[in-house]
This record gives sequence, C-alpha cells and structure tokens, in this order.
Amino acid sequence: MGRYYYQRYLKLKKAMQQIPFREHFVNDGDGDDEDEESRAGAAALVFVCAPPSYHNKRSSSTTSRTKLLSLLLLSLLSCTFILAPHAFSLFYSFGAEDEGLVAADVNAPLCSSISNGTICCDRSGIRTDVCIMKGDVRTNSASSSIFLYKDTNGFINYVSSMVEEEELQHEKIRPYTRKWETSVMDTIDELDLVAKKENATANHHCDVVHDVPAVFFSTGGYTGNVYHEFNDGILPLYITSQHLKKKVVFVILEYHNWWIMKYGNILSRLSDYPAIDFSRDKRTHCFPEAIVGLRIHDELTVNPSLMRGNKTVIDFRNVLDQAYWPRIRGLIQDEEREAREKLREKLTLSPSSDPSFKIVKEVQGYQSKKPKLVILSRNGSRAITNENLLVKMAEDIGFQVQVVRPDRTSELAKIYRALNSSDVMVGVHGAAMTHFLFMKPGSVFIQVIPLGTDWAAETYYGEPARKLGLKYIGYTILPRESSLYDQYDKNDPVLRDPSSVNEKGWQYTKTIYLDGQNVRLNLRRFQKRLVRAYDYSINRISQNCHHQSQ
Repeated sequence: MGRYYYQRYLKLKKAMQQIPFREHFVNDGDGDDEDEESRAGAAALVFVCAPPSYHNKRSSSTTSRTKLLSLLLLSLLSCTFILAPHAFSLFYSFGAEDEGLVAADVNAPLCSSISNGTICCDRSGIRTDVCIMKGDVRTNSASSSIFLYKDTNGFINYVSSMVEEEELQHEKIRPYTRKWETSVMDTIDELDLVAKKENATANHHCDVVHDVPAVFFSTGGYTGNVYHEFNDGILPLYITSQHLKKKVVFVILEYHNWWIMKYGNILSRLSDYPAIDFSRDKRTHCFPEAIVGLRIHDELTVNPSLMRGNKTVIDFRNVLDQAYWPRIRGLIQDEEREAREKLREKLTLSPSSDPSFKIVKEVQGYQSKKPKLVILSRNGSRAITNENLLVKMAEDIGFQVQVVRPDRTSELAKIYRALNSSDVMVGVHGAAMTHFLFMKPGSVFIQVIPLGTDWAAETYYGEPARKLGLKYIGYTILPRESSLYDQYDKNDPVLRDPSSVNEKGWQYTKTIYLDGQNVRLNLRRFQKRLVRAYDYSINRISQNCHHQSQ
C-alpha cells in the first residue's frame, strides 16, 4: 500500500509542476499575516503531501520557519483527510467481506463476493478460469476488451484528470471450459479485462445500459458435438448463472446463429434477455457486474456441494423440462389433429366401419401399458449392424420400440419427447449418449461399450447417468461382437489388450476403436440385459399406477 501511494505521489508531483498558477500560492513575505496564512493553507492543499523543499525560499528565515511549520502541519492534515477514506474503505471492505462470508451461502464459489471497482479471478481449477468484475463495466469489442472504471472523488479526481488514465489491473482470459487442452484453447478468442481509474475529463459513454449482470462465454472450441455442447457449454452456463434467476445477459464470443436456434429454448429458461454477439455488436454495453468464463464441476453433472442452494443435476433436468414442454405440447396437438382428420376420412370412405375410433383408442391404450424402449441409432462408425434383429427381439420381449437417429439438425424437443417418455434407452458409446439427460430419473440406460472404450464410457456417461438417478447397465462387447475381429489376428493386442493400444495415444484410440469399429450384438447374450430392463420397467410402471390410484 505504501509503495502504491509513493508512486502516486511521484505522478502528482510531475503534474503539479505543470500547473501555471503555482507561484501565486507562494508566500513572498510582503502580505499581511491573515492573507499569507490563507495562501499557505491553499498551498498545502495544492501540494498534497509534498515535502517542504517545494516552497519558495525567498521569504525571511524567521517567517520561513513559522510558515514551514504551518505548511508541514497542514500538509500532514491534508494527507490524513485525503488518504483516510481510502484506508477506511479498505478496512471496511475487508470487514464486509469477512462478515459476508459468515452470512453468505457456504457453497458460494471463490470471487462470488467482491467490492465495487474490483476484478477477482479464480484460476484454481484445472478445467476453467472465471473472473468477476464489479462496478462500472463496459465492453469494447474492437479491442476484445472489457473495462472496469473505478471512480475517485474530490481533489484526487481533479488532479488525476491531469494525468493519463491509470491502469490498476490487467487480466487475460479465454472463456471456455477446456483449460487443460492447449490445442483447443488456442482457438478460443482471448479477452483483456482492464481496471482503470476513471479520468474526469475522459468521455466514456454507454450505448446500451443494462441493470443486470452479464455472463461472457465462448461457443467456439468443440461446439458442434452434442456432448461438448452440453458438457462444456449448457451445463456450465446453468451452474454459473442459475442463481441470478434469469436476471442476466449472456454475451457470447464466437457467436453462432444455429447454436442460438438449437438451444434457444434452454437459454430462455436461464435469461430474460436476448443474447449479445460480442464480436459483431460494436456498441458499448455497460453492466453493473460481469462474470467472464463458466464454472464446470465434472462430466455432464452438477455438484450440489458447489452450488448455491445445493442445486443438483435433477434441477438442471427440470430446466430442460420447462424449456421443451411448450414445444412438445404443440407437437402432440398437431399429431392428434392429424389423427382425427385421418380417422374422419376413413369413416367417410367406409361408413360401415364405425368401430374404427374405438379400435384406435384400444390400440393406443394397449401400447401405453407396454414399457417403451428407445434405440439411439448411429450412422457410420460404432453402428449396430444387426439393429433390425435387435428391434424384433425387443418387441418380442414386450417392449414398444422407437428408433431415433439424432444428427446435428435434429430438433432437440423431439428427441427430448421420445426419451422423456421412455422406460429404457439403448445406444452405443458416443456423443449421442449425452441424451441420457433427457430421461426421467428411475429409467434404464443401457450403454453398449465397444472394444477400447471402457474408461470413456464409464467416465463420460455411466457415472453421470447414475448421478441423475438412472439405472445404468454397461454392456461391454466381446471381441467376436466387434468388426475388428475380422480385421486383426485373434492374438493381436487390438483385440486382446485394448488398454495397451490406448496407452500409445489418442490418435490410436480414435482411429482404431472410435472411427474403425462397428458392433454386431450377440443377441442371446444381450437379451439377458433387455429382459432384466423389461422386468424392472414393468414393476416400476405397476408401482406408479398403484400410487396414482391411491
């Protein structure tokens, strides 16, 4: 603190030497005592904390000693009055923070409680950096910067206006949640966060004034892969912003219109305001606070011990429910209208078949009592090559089967509707397994695990599914169920020891096990899992019916 004020003093000294009317405050020994005293007082105010050598020595030795003592006393008092507010402010800020820590949510993250005019960066995580800026926050997209102006009052503000704006703090951040992956982080736009003392003569205008905080994040990186879109973006956005209760503006770097269209339903449940394209919107947006970067807990989950209010991944799923149900209701109404029109046409063509409507209702009622199995089908690598036989076997067991083939253009509300109403989901390890988030807690998730993907299947989907409350079943295929069985010798490590192959590096894993492998299920072996899932689902449906009848 002493070093800071000493540097400040040197700047003020330089500025004062340029003030043309300085000589008017110097005592020449010719005026009356009262006028001299008032001028001496003024000199003490102008020469804030200045040493006595600054004053003119043309006065007599006796008068000089008297006035020098007065000047020293007044200078000391001036310094006290000027610096005291800063000292008290500093003291208060520490006290207030300590007091806040006692009263605040024990799960509040680092930097969640800071004083105005402050930048606080949490760089402790391996996955992400998050910086908080509080006070007069202003965007400048042209320089990829966010400025925080700290206002100063009184005489120091006047003197500071004669000096260049002082930079108090400068941070750099790439607001994306793959911090440890240098290769992808190098592609993310970097932001400069700069705190400055506001210059009284500078014209810092606001084009758009917001009265709610902003959250800055990037939709670059691996965006385009549904796993990364949820794990690196949507879930961290929920974790970071849910406590603001929709009173927040999202400012997006590497903004994509298709991403906004795809996730607009979710964004509308997290914010009441339209998102801002940081790069293209050249206006100066002013905020009372900014959160730069997103917090992330683990793979596809929410850690309640790190959340205000102990929010969980089930609370996140409730947000998905609220986001998609308006659209789902519209889809259901459209389908019912089409069904009525088709039935009306059929009755018009065949008046004698009056029981048709009754038959349709009976079929629908019968179907609704059967457990629903959704198969997430893959195109390309890791496809189930005997999928048609799997469908038939599942129907023979007693399932109502729906095959869903999601791709980048699939409407998420339709996928959500299929899985939200399902009892069991089956799919081969891959990004599409992210859709387990759309299932109701208590449902069954069967993940088919190809050779060489055991760790990833468990880490990215198995463990998170259990945290959501799903009954998870991992089906690890045998070498004979892999298309690699026909490409390699039976004793090749690719078949016998996939772990040793994975240890050679990611490129081996990707080329051999992810991009070069399909699955042909041993249906007799897989049937045991399906029967177990069917029995579990029937019991669950019966219990739900029993509870509803009470």
